[in-house]
Amino acid sequence: MNFTTKTNKQIDALFHPDSIAIVGLPREMKTGKLYLIALQDQGFSGKIVGVNPKADVIDGIKCYPSVASIPGKVDLAIVLTPYNHTLPVIEECAQKGVKGVVLFTAGYKETGTVEGAQRQAKIVDVAKKAGMRLIGPNGMGLYAPESGLSFFPKLSRQSGPISLISHSGSLANIICAVGAAKGLFFNKAVSLGNECDLTSVDFFNFYAEDPNTSIISAYIEGIADGVSFIKAIRNAALKKPVIIWKVGLNPEGLSAANSHTGALSSPNEIWDGVAAQSGITTVSGFEMWMDTMMGFSLLPKPKGNRVAIISGPGGFGVGAAEACGKEKLKLAQISSETHTLLEKVVPPTGTSLRNPIDVGMTASLTINIYIESIKAVAADPGVDVALIIGIGMSVESNEKFAEAVINIQKKSGKPFLVVEVPNIEHDFSDVFSRAGIPFFKSSERALSTYTRVLDYYTSL
Repeated sequence: MNFTTKTNKQIDALFHPDSIAIVGLPREMKTGKLYLIALQDQGFSGKIVGVNPKADVIDGIKCYPSVASIPGKVDLAIVLTPYNHTLPVIEECAQKGVKGVVLFTAGYKETGTVEGAQRQAKIVDVAKKAGMRLIGPNGMGLYAPESGLSFFPKLSRQSGPISLISHSGSLANIICAVGAAKGLFFNKAVSLGNECDLTSVDFFNFYAEDPNTSIISAYIEGIADGVSFIKAIRNAALKKPVIIWKVGLNPEGLSAANSHTGALSSPNEIWDGVAAQSGITTVSGFEMWMDTMMGFSLLPKPKGNRVAIISGPGGFGVGAAEACGKEKLKLAQISSETHTLLEKVVPPTGTSLRNPIDVGMTASLTINIYIESIKAVAADPGVDVALIIGIGMSVESNEKFAEAVINIQKKSGKPFLVVEVPNIEHDFSDVFSRAGIPFFKSSERALSTYTRVLDYYTSL
């Protein structure tokens, strides 16, 4: 790929290594062993070697006493050694011509001590002189299914449109692990830790150019260079959606972020201004973060704010209508033609054909009432998006319901938001999400997500 800057070319090389050395690979089951398991599980096709002076072979992987003793080239080194043994390893990597190093262990600037900052400065100096790039310390490193890279076992081998930046290794791992059930698949991910060398700015710039990245998502604890950060996210947001969960916006969050990765954070008011001027989409909390990624990843590009609500439980429909008002969305005006179609399938007792459309409890027993109602509403030219709150009385009826909703959405091409009804016998979230239809825990979350996606494309 033809990237325009040296840093982007270097990052691309780190995502596509031919050889990896795991330095400090343990013989027994410790945290560091997970990197080897993860790479094997992901199907990394390149060369993997271990560095352990007390072992010749670990789990079938050839080991060497030092980086210097490894024959041939090493593109990427994952360094698991404690902070007090790291500097000589970095020096060996530099002499070996290693392109990049993932520093897993902590004990550097994030400690808040002079000694920790000095340790970090020394390894950065060595790397910079050699033209070698560093990720971390106190970070998990890289995940890229197409390259067979992974920082934790059993992550999805399916590549997707989202590329991730995270200052938290655990959050990076969790979102990549649980996201698959919501239809969230990642093209690339990086856990940055302390950002001693490569920063979030570098990866925002890289993902903005990367043709395989359609959506950029980030968990950000601190910003070292505000000017460069704003420039990077603004440039990226002009090309593709940028979703950022920024923490450290109040005194409590600031203190926690600083102790986690040594991050210096910005007050809430400043961040709101940055977000408004940059065109990014901001979220708060893990659930909103996941919902928003799901919305951008799965929803067709929205065309408007006119919502049709189809619900069996009447109260949920009323609640959804109220949520529309809070999100400044409009209840769609159902056409007379659609109204006529609905009259033919929806029983007259305990129902309503006004938007929100209440198909009644009978629809749970006769699932075709739901299906035909959704079909009629989806075809209405006055409807931009359909919010569906439905449930059958059996697993079989819900399977029929899910299949029909998926087929109707494909035919209409309109955004569908499916909302879970409590006490459903079977979790259909993966069925819908894998078919490209986001599935939400509540109407409020569904409509809030749709609004964020709509706002982004409207602002463009």
